[in-house]
Amino acid sequence: MAPLRLHIEGRTFRDSANREVTLRGINVAGDAKFPTSPDLPSNHSEHFYDGDNVSFIDRPFSIDEAHTHFSRLKRWGYTLIRYIFTWEAIEHAGPGKYDEEWIQHTIRVLRLAKGYGFYVFMDPHQDVWSRFTGGCGAPMWTVYAAGLNPRAFPATQAAWVHNTYPDPAKYPKMIWATNYTRLACQIIFTMFFAGREYAPKAIIDGKNIQDYLQDHFVWACRHLAQRIHEAGDIENDVVIGWESVNEPNKGLVGFQDISVIPAEQKLQKGPSPTAWQAILLGSGRSCEMDTWDFGGLGPYKSGTTLVDPEGEMAWLPADYDDSRYGWKRDPGWKLGECIWAQHGLWDPSNDTLLKKDYFAKDPESGLKIDYEYFTNKWFMSYYRKHREALTSIHSDAIMFCQPPVLEIPPSLKGTEDDDPNMVFSPHFYDGVTLMMKKWNRYWNVDVFGILRGRYLSPAFAIKVGETAIRNCFRDQLSAIRREGTDYMGNHPCVFTEIGIPYDMDEKYAYRTGDYSSQLSALDANHFALEGCGANGYALWNYTAMNNHEWGDMWNGEDLSIFSLDDKALPLSPNRYPQDQKSANNSTMSVDRSSPAFSNSRSNNNSPISPRNLKQTLSTPSLSSQRSNTPAEIGSNPGYRAAEAFVRPSPIATAGDVISYGFDLRNCTFTLALECKEAATEDAPTETFLPEYHFPRDATDIEVSSGKWTISVDDEDGGMIQRLRWWHDKGKQSLTVKGVKIRPGTSLGQDEEAPGYLEWCRQSGCRVM
Repeated sequence: MAPLRLHIEGRTFRDSANREVTLRGINVAGDAKFPTSPDLPSNHSEHFYDGDNVSFIDRPFSIDEAHTHFSRLKRWGYTLIRYIFTWEAIEHAGPGKYDEEWIQHTIRVLRLAKGYGFYVFMDPHQDVWSRFTGGCGAPMWTVYAAGLNPRAFPATQAAWVHNTYPDPAKYPKMIWATNYTRLACQIIFTMFFAGREYAPKAIIDGKNIQDYLQDHFVWACRHLAQRIHEAGDIENDVVIGWESVNEPNKGLVGFQDISVIPAEQKLQKGPSPTAWQAILLGSGRSCEMDTWDFGGLGPYKSGTTLVDPEGEMAWLPADYDDSRYGWKRDPGWKLGECIWAQHGLWDPSNDTLLKKDYFAKDPESGLKIDYEYFTNKWFMSYYRKHREALTSIHSDAIMFCQPPVLEIPPSLKGTEDDDPNMVFSPHFYDGVTLMMKKWNRYWNVDVFGILRGRYLSPAFAIKVGETAIRNCFRDQLSAIRREGTDYMGNHPCVFTEIGIPYDMDEKYAYRTGDYSSQLSALDANHFALEGCGANGYALWNYTAMNNHEWGDMWNGEDLSIFSLDDKALPLSPNRYPQDQKSANNSTMSVDRSSPAFSNSRSNNNSPISPRNLKQTLSTPSLSSQRSNTPAEIGSNPGYRAAEAFVRPSPIATAGDVISYGFDLRNCTFTLALECKEAATEDAPTETFLPEYHFPRDATDIEVSSGKWTISVDDEDGGMIQRLRWWHDKGKQSLTVKGVKIRPGTSLGQDEEAPGYLEWCRQSGCRVM
């Protein structure tokens, strides 16, 4: 049997030559969260509730455009793709009805990704359960299966849904995430993970709602895995594994008192009901509740408001026809009534709360529940079912285990679940920047340290100054990685989401072309990733449809490293004459004291290789596309801070990586490694060196031993510049110094990329 292209050895990834592989990844794609037919980004309402009749074909992009996107990502140095798909994309038409056309489209896209040498793992993505509860993920019929009526969510505030918001442009930023603490998500996630314990009357087709939902979700993923397996040339060659589920949530499980907001509920924004108030709203009762906003130090109470559904209920009416999906709901589960009232939690005749601690203890053991208890019992029960289903098809699959975000990981070390083919895949976002949509270079907060009780007061968690902020990010990621090892065992750690909002400062960059804030934030995040000891990451995200007006086309988010309204980084910092002006004569102003700085403007030509020449010539370039973004929002396209994310990184290391990092301000990359044997001729240490930072004729290299080469080639199906280093055994070091770009320069006119023959002529191999 041929060796696997990628396998796990202890806490490292290894290639077929047993070199350590560092995974530099990107989430593809943000717009896979919503359908193509009808095209329904979250700011559109037409046909929204016709959820059965949709198609996700051409997500994440069409076959014709795939070469453009993949070659761009390859040129930017990415080796890993977290492939975003949703349960809805597979099974939107109804229970057990799989969209085979979408599956075949997915297989064709994955086959093209193989030609570019990407490692891909599949992410069954969800955010706050479903598009119909304000996010993405599950099909609409799952909401009906839970007994809920999505058309009543706006009146009852069971979910804040962008598609149904009166003025989509004024949808409050980041309020979508608070749907986890509103009625619809609290009900469905409780049912999904712990319905047998807390909703035993919820029986549909002879199964408890927990088993019904979990089985359909897991079977849908398994069906996709089966089709990928049957394709014959994708499994292991490009699809290396599967993630468990994106950002799982416990719903109401563990709430000690549903009449108060739990102390651990850190995110509050807008009208913020307690779980009890959410239940009353869902049954048509009016409630006065606190309103919250988000400031630099977190959420703060901003007032009170009265929410009155005027008798409208979030529950399906009693006469709802279950035959639409062929269901047989148990007579003990009455539609038109709150499921929790049916379990004795409250009395609708007088609105009396009877069991405020209904979710506080495990009915089976009687033990008090906290998030750690939930993770070890209910999340792990789901994870085992998911793992077993997928590995029954893809036996060598690397399983990316993602526990609830920022919670204590499951205690797997030394148990049967301590699977040597498992990866710890946490998420991390700088919450201050994400919620405020502003890069504060003066102070930030050690959120993870606060969550783990490392400070007597949150005031001590404040970090002052940009150096302290960068170190704080690194230390938080390091602590998360170490915690994964302590609880889950010796496994690789890949941060499968991390990123920054681009629409900072009321979209200042889009009006001026000045991306210095975004660049500083991105560089700080990458500094943390490179310094924390993780084995890789997947940046959130790449959205093919992103524009300056609507961002990622989903809930007001704008985190994509690509936008139709911006231009890609040129291949070289010297592409444009300094005495030329840009197309709109714009220049850039940056903070020279920042550890990062930003220019703006480039052309958007994707590289061509012998492997993709034919396809590229027949594929329309996206650089000619234009969005409909109004000029007043931003007509100054820039590099989109690509100087920070297009950065050098180890690809494959002969031996073990000790440390590596890129100093953007001084344009210096360092790598330290240790190996038991000298690098062989066929398996040297390889590093991605972006030409923008490291032009071959202006790059200095120092090595502790051996010889090296720099060349531009298409070994993995896309033209990238890489450094190959044949070093001795033992501890070795590499330092590469490139070009420090002078900030504030004007940029030249767009120009054509060099032709293919000229590319080949320019890309000769430099040897030392």
